[in-house]
Amino acid sequence: MPNHAETAGVADLPAALPDSVQKARARAWSAGSGTDAEPIMSYSDFTLEAVERRLGVTTHEAGLFPESTDVTVPAWLPEWLARGTRLALLSEKSRSEFIVVPILLAARELSGDRFAIFSGQRLDVDPPRGLAGECDFILALGPALPPLHAPVMTVVEAKKNDVEAGLGQCIAQMVAARRFNDDAGRPDSPVFGCVTTGETWQFLQLADGVAMLDRPRYYLDNVGRILGVLLAIFERCAGAS
Repeated sequence: MPNHAETAGVADLPAALPDSVQKARARAWSAGSGTDAEPIMSYSDFTLEAVERRLGVTTHEAGLFPESTDVTVPAWLPEWLARGTRLALLSEKSRSEFIVVPILLAARELSGDRFAIFSGQRLDVDPPRGLAGECDFILALGPALPPLHAPVMTVVEAKKNDVEAGLGQCIAQMVAARRFNDDAGRPDSPVFGCVTTGETWQFLQLADGVAMLDRPRYYLDNVGRILGVLLAIFERCAGAS
């Protein structure tokens, strides 16, 4: 497995909150200081109920990737995951570093390095509505260089191994990615999401105010299928660009 994230396509960008965002939050707080005002939020505050109430996005289940198949797993990945799974018991950060990142890097390798992985990237598009904060991972078309261009997928690391609890956060980030692409003149670019514990992967797609939750879920014991879904997402997005 590659030893350096930056050479493998993971871009770490500054996480500092821009002055413009701080001022926007201050204005929103001042304007909404009444007792009936909604609290200022960020991505991690969103639940499914808050997503529907504040962003107008509903959810339903769908079979999103009928064309996906198991793909050949890179030779380095199974051994790395076998070692990483033992270390992943230590913390949520360990799960990210030793399970999630290797799978994303493997998908990038299989794609011919045609998408970038941004780790810890801020996506501040509408702070008053709560569409601001840091994303665990954003997958984007193009080279692994800042600034962010064409986000096509957000990946949320589920806290406390609870996939359901991360769905609201993921959907809010997908809405933000849609806004980002609209503002960049890419209104037709598909937007996908994923909530994962490392062992369990729940994929989503945002379309016309509806977040579609893929059925079935995918599991680490069939990593070839997880990679197949990631490649299917990339091919759809690349075809729409």
